[in-house]
Amino acid sequence: MILSASKPYLCGMQRDELYRKIVELQPADIEEGLELYKNAPLGELMFIASELRQIHIPGRKAGWMIDRNINTTNICFSRCAFCNFCHRKDSPGAYVTTMDQYRQKIDELFRLGGDQILLQGGMNPALGLGFYCSLFRELKKLYPTLKLHALGPPEIVFLAKKEKISISRVLEDLIESGLDSLPGAGAEILSDRVRKIISPAKASADEWLEVMRIAHRFNLPTSATMMYGHVETVRERIEHLVKLRELQQEKPENSRGFIAFIPWPFQDKGTRLRTESGVKSTYSPAEYLRMIAISRIMLTNIKNIQASVLTVGRETGMLSLHAGANDLGSVMIEENVVSSAGSDRLFSADDLREIIADAGFEPQRRNQKYEELK
Repeated sequence: MILSASKPYLCGMQRDELYRKIVELQPADIEEGLELYKNAPLGELMFIASELRQIHIPGRKAGWMIDRNINTTNICFSRCAFCNFCHRKDSPGAYVTTMDQYRQKIDELFRLGGDQILLQGGMNPALGLGFYCSLFRELKKLYPTLKLHALGPPEIVFLAKKEKISISRVLEDLIESGLDSLPGAGAEILSDRVRKIISPAKASADEWLEVMRIAHRFNLPTSATMMYGHVETVRERIEHLVKLRELQQEKPENSRGFIAFIPWPFQDKGTRLRTESGVKSTYSPAEYLRMIAISRIMLTNIKNIQASVLTVGRETGMLSLHAGANDLGSVMIEENVVSSAGSDRLFSADDLREIIADAGFEPQRRNQKYEELK
């Protein structure tokens, strides 16, 4: 991966002109984004990103929420090289979550003050669209106020191919069954060169984008993500951001589109990408802050930038709020995917409020649509 500084093509005065353009919310192109990422001082990027954050979300409030990640199944045919979570159907530890287990987990969520589950899992060949529609309807029947932030573009593409129907039909049926919002899972890097190396069986970059394009037509709230720091180039990171920005530009005027963007670094512990290919995570706190800042700079039409304290921890999370981020994500009562690759950071509600306050901001609890809650 290319991370070293390149010869700047902008002098200081030209970079100041670019900063003025950016603060006026004029989109930076790929070459300009690449120049800033590689050559601009981190302090300058953080300052500009912080200014932009105030344009999008004035004030000192920083968001957090309570939800729970429940995995429908850990059986998955995809076998992504960065994932330690998935199992084959006949391997020890393989499971499909039962309704009794859902009740236990959701009851605990409600006791702790949450009302949303992030419902994801493997692409299990035995589970079709009917399974998920029945599951959603049953959960909504048992818990009418429960919010389902569920599946993701790779699962939608998988279900469409399995059922031999359109992506639009899959989304329609899921929404009718109770789907409230669609996570941006499975984006990784929106480059087919990268995807052929790390997740060749998963949806292509264009398929991921097409699912989100159709979701936006349905006014289904969505998020966008990036998992970086493995085999991608810096240019591919910038191209990823531009693709998201361009798709957001396409959304219907009354559609929520991408509500938030969340980048996180590759967690490499025990993954095949590391053990078989020798690819180690390039994560460093400084580079993460640069990534947060450049995301705020490039994504002129996505309002919320969320820092992943689950993967980067307390101190970097605090600094992220000064680098363009306005949210620290969820308490995450349960998390099994990223933690299986080495992340062991889970935070309570008190922890998140304290981190935000210690960073000099006012904690503001929110829901998945980034609406403030009392």
